[in-house]
Amino acid sequence: MVNPGGSSQPPLVGAGSLYWKRCAGCGGKISDRFLLYTMDSYWHSRCLKCSCCQAQLGEIGTSCYTKRGMILCRNDYIRLFGNSGACSACGQSIPASELVMRAQGQVYHLKCFTCSTCRNRLVPGDRFHYINGSLFCEHDRPTALINGHLSSLQTNPLLPDQKVC
Repeated sequence: MVNPGGSSQPPLVGAGSLYWKRCAGCGGKISDRFLLYTMDSYWHSRCLKCSCCQAQLGEIGTSCYTKRGMILCRNDYIRLFGNSGACSACGQSIPASELVMRAQGQVYHLKCFTCSTCRNRLVPGDRFHYINGSLFCEHDRPTALINGHLSSLQTNPLLPDQKVC
């Protein structure tokens, strides 16, 4: 866990009259010419890494993303949590604190996650089909063949998730 104490200022390490910042990654003193500051902590440039791909974030850009206790590069953040803060159904933005529904990489407001035919809201645990960007409830699932085969049924219950914009 990064910075478990939750203090707003990282601890200083004394060395005579000089004071060093302590790295949140390795716990060592930072005497490097360059240091990074994120999540209320200082980091060696070699220690601030993407939680997924282990890329050194100081070398690949000037920003990083955090969610669920992970520090991520832009590519992994988009891969894990989507690239848009907009609802796939209505196009409106989704506030960071709002719960969302996801299907096939698309993100929806809870109220917009509805069957394309009957407009009934789909909730976590409902079985549905996702066909060419449209959602269908179990009752209204298309019976026609699509591209020569039936669309596969969503077998895992869909759980809500938090969206960070």
